[in-house]
Amino acid sequence: MKMSSAVLACGLLALALPALADEPAPQVDPLTFNVGVASDYRYRGISQTRLKPALQGGADYADAGGFYVGTWLSTIQWIKDAGGDSSAEWDIYGGYKTEISKGVTLDVGVLQYEYVNNKLNPNANTFEVYGALSIDVFTAKYSHSLTNLFGFADSKGSGYLDLSAALDVGEGFTLTPHVGHQFVHHNSPASYTDYSLTLNKDYAGFTWGLAVVGTNADKSVYTYVPSDKFLGKTSAVLSIKKTF
Repeated sequence: MKMSSAVLACGLLALALPALADEPAPQVDPLTFNVGVASDYRYRGISQTRLKPALQGGADYADAGGFYVGTWLSTIQWIKDAGGDSSAEWDIYGGYKTEISKGVTLDVGVLQYEYVNNKLNPNANTFEVYGALSIDVFTAKYSHSLTNLFGFADSKGSGYLDLSAALDVGEGFTLTPHVGHQFVHHNSPASYTDYSLTLNKDYAGFTWGLAVVGTNADKSVYTYVPSDKFLGKTSAVLSIKKTF
């Protein structure tokens, strides 16, 4: 029996549709890279670059099961200001992140801050474990040091509590309020609270950021003496990052 071209076309389409429906979803590349620059590298509210710009970059690998590893580097100044001999911070980290119920995510891991050949005594290298719980747009994270903290003597067991939110304010903008408290074990003058408000937007393939950052840190502890620069002062920080 001879079929018309229209009937033949409909038959071929019917055969093709199930095959198209069974096509797997596009896979997200588990390996990503990032590079960026900031007008000041603030970590937990304290400038790591003597209030000057920093060049930064890293790489991350996250598998479908929730395990991840990564590394990140930034130029710094504080090691040399403290009498050491390192101009870069090198972070190495890994952990596991999973959704434990709808809208609730758990993230646990470890992080090594490495300052190669820093020559400080006590050594500035620091190892922390951390855990974070996110509920919708809100996140609470606690980091605990298993070594001395960033060169503070007898500071093993120090902790940092971080509370933040990621708020979609429309037009592609994200507003992130944050407050944190750094507890330095056996060194209460070095303990302080930091706060920030950051506005980010993805545009033209880059993430653009503007933050207001400040602390109530003790000026006698966190001031670069030769220039009398308080490294925890309230100021604006501009940043741009490219992820690929």
